[in-house]
Amino acid sequence: MPGSSDIHHAPLNRPRVLIAGLFHETHTFLEGSTRLQDFHVTRGPELLKAEGDSSPLGGVLELARTWNWQILPTVDYRAQPSAIVEDEVVEAFWSDFLAHAEPLFTEPVDTFYFILHGAMTARSIQDVEGELLSRVRRLPSLANVPVFGVFDLHATLTPAMAELSDCLVGYRENPHTDAREAACISARLLQRCLETGERPHQKLHVTDIVWPPTGTATSRDPMKTLEAMARRMESLPGVWSVSIVAGFAFADTEFTGVSLLVTGTDDPAMSSCLDELAVTTVGMKHLGNVTDPPLAEIMPLLKAGQEGLTVLVEPSDNIGGGAPGDCTGLLRALLDNQVCNSAICIADPAAVRAAEAAGKGSKVTLSIGGRGSRLDPGPVELEVDVQALNDGRFELEDRQSHLASMCGDAFDMGRCAVVRHEGVTLLLTSIKTPPFDLGQWRSQGIEPTRLSVICVKAAVAHRRAYDPIAARMYWVDTPGPCSSNLKTLPYRHLRRPVYPLDS
Repeated sequence: MPGSSDIHHAPLNRPRVLIAGLFHETHTFLEGSTRLQDFHVTRGPELLKAEGDSSPLGGVLELARTWNWQILPTVDYRAQPSAIVEDEVVEAFWSDFLAHAEPLFTEPVDTFYFILHGAMTARSIQDVEGELLSRVRRLPSLANVPVFGVFDLHATLTPAMAELSDCLVGYRENPHTDAREAACISARLLQRCLETGERPHQKLHVTDIVWPPTGTATSRDPMKTLEAMARRMESLPGVWSVSIVAGFAFADTEFTGVSLLVTGTDDPAMSSCLDELAVTTVGMKHLGNVTDPPLAEIMPLLKAGQEGLTVLVEPSDNIGGGAPGDCTGLLRALLDNQVCNSAICIADPAAVRAAEAAGKGSKVTLSIGGRGSRLDPGPVELEVDVQALNDGRFELEDRQSHLASMCGDAFDMGRCAVVRHEGVTLLLTSIKTPPFDLGQWRSQGIEPTRLSVICVKAAVAHRRAYDPIAARMYWVDTPGPCSSNLKTLPYRHLRRPVYPLDS
């Protein structure tokens, strides 16, 4: 079990490493649910095709070849951030996992590597990852093997996850430019475990703090200071890894919020690290409670003739946080203020189909957006010129972007339509697309650097793509399910008291 001082394994020239993946960030306040058909499932040897790509799995597989690991692939389930997950998904994953893992147990398995997001919640199971790790530990062939893995900085780390694994490494950057590297760090620590026989364990501290995604950028405090402390602590003897877990505020679970995870073999050193980090986190907690100004304050700042690109950021419809990507707050602002040479992307498959029915070059009235959240005022009826109709698959321009951590080297937006109303260009997609790569626009014939104003439905993760081309960037508050004002969310399961909801 985790924490044992030594391990038993096959000859080091061929360690048998079981591998699986489960990736979903669950926004429990959204309407609807996420079902099995919403997941992309990869099974058995198909997992091995990711070797060398930009995903965390691709990085681990590449290192595995270097170290001559015998990879035992099982199953990988992944879906975009979305609503509560139906229990059928958890049971389907477990059934798939057993179907591929049990035939491999005829020979000893040396270790299990789990690629996670870490914030998955099902209807009957708050802590899906903890539940699955518990089931893993009940399998005789995996009860006592080291369990290593990687998880997203916005995970919900629970005591069960920490207790039932040996070394989970979180992403260190937000935007998540290092998802692949974090997986590789964990893999290197696993190789260290296999080579030396040392087996680490984990200590977790769950704080009484919840930060909205807008407060968790690692380029500024509090995360900047905490991550710097974590890197310094990793040089201490007996400390293998330190993860600052910003948490996912839109999950209504007991352990939602900011957590601190230390992995190592020296209990006193690990406890000292946790204590120091906890004090610093509490002292800086107000810096993570970042909320957004209303549109009425920001729109007057968009002056005609301004040089360079203005980026308007709409965290309330943050696709990377599970929002539908079809809220109309910013679209309405562009139209009401007659913002010329501007663009916005709306996920609306029905509008795409209507544009296709009208045909390229036609003028048609579309009912756009406003269907994905009860908080939105509803669709915008708009007469548009249909300028282009295309497939939506594009290769990522940035293989270290947050999007790469989700999909590897390419993303498919489904069928797309580019339409225009006066000075506003709308990119309509069939599949909601996190705005983390400029290839999203360029693949559809839109050059973002030639625009005056562009709207992105994100909180922080867009910045790697847009910071280099933006002259200015404004965050705005609009109606939507990912509001940075956490006091608007109807938590029922979250431990209390917790900052900033309580005194």
